[in-house]
Amino acid sequence: MKTILLIEDNDDIRENTAEILELASYHVLMAENGKIGVEKALATRPDLVICDIMMPVLDGFGVLHIFNKNPDLSGIPFIFLTAKTERADFRRGMEMGADDYLTKPFDEIELLSAVEGRLKRFDQMRPAYEPTKDGLGQFLDDAHTLTGIDSLTVDRKGHFVKKKQFVYSEGDEPTRLYFVQAGRIKTFKTNADGKEFITGLYQAGDFFGYVNLLEQSDHTDSAVTLEDSELVYIPKEIFIDLLSRDGEVARRFVQLLANRVTDREQQLLNMAYSSLRRRVADTLLRLHSNLQATDNEPVIQFSRDDLAAMVGTATESLIRTLSEFKSDGLIDINGTNIRVLQPEKLKRSRW
Repeated sequence: MKTILLIEDNDDIRENTAEILELASYHVLMAENGKIGVEKALATRPDLVICDIMMPVLDGFGVLHIFNKNPDLSGIPFIFLTAKTERADFRRGMEMGADDYLTKPFDEIELLSAVEGRLKRFDQMRPAYEPTKDGLGQFLDDAHTLTGIDSLTVDRKGHFVKKKQFVYSEGDEPTRLYFVQAGRIKTFKTNADGKEFITGLYQAGDFFGYVNLLEQSDHTDSAVTLEDSELVYIPKEIFIDLLSRDGEVARRFVQLLANRVTDREQQLLNMAYSSLRRRVADTLLRLHSNLQATDNEPVIQFSRDDLAAMVGTATESLIRTLSEFKSDGLIDINGTNIRVLQPEKLKRSRW
């Protein structure tokens, strides 16, 4: 049963509207002003909000503003309910992100049609999308249905990029979002002495290049393929449209973009505060875990320079620590290939 939050200061209108919605099998939460409405929404996230504009304590515009700013409330379908018919109020509500607008007095059919229409549109979005090319395609199809952005239906082909080719360079203007369909990508910064610091590693199912798109700034690092790769390009204009056209679409898109972001934040934290031995062990364990998802016998294949850049240390220090782990029987080394033999013991040996 869908839950609808009804915020209306007129007792008769609130009770009559709630009765109509309950007869249509909706669960209704009622609030007599905007402040109470926000409190009820925070306690129980509704599937849709019907909100009057002219109210005491906190008006409808204030309620919508709070919903838009609060991550726990953003993306909820929002219908304004008001006796005012001035075009300026209508335009202001829509510019703030309202999904629909009902003018009092209204009949039962108008009310239920508006509610059903909003809920049906938002139900087209799946609860979650897998970080794969198929999952990306499903999201773009649903987003096209919901937003009407025609360009979402074209140009989803993969672009082949050879090993060791630059995708973009530090200082370039960002023109697109990148999705890794196959292969591996590293992003890195270079200091004045020419030493690399790896800022990210991306594999199939990952997005990259979106931070500078959001900041509207030039790329602050470079991206290069570590092996032959296939990338899907999403132009900058579509990326901005997806984030600004519809609150629910934006929320689901951010969920898709945020794949493995927490892991990367933890990686940077460890690099800043952990010992060298722990940083090397954590890097090996992270790479081993990522490879395990697609390979029963994962082999870590990175140059020593790249591994050192991931860890944030000199290549010589990395090699010395790897030798210690090998002597302890925790890893096996064959040329540039590294195999983690005892993950649990390696984890305990970090201290």
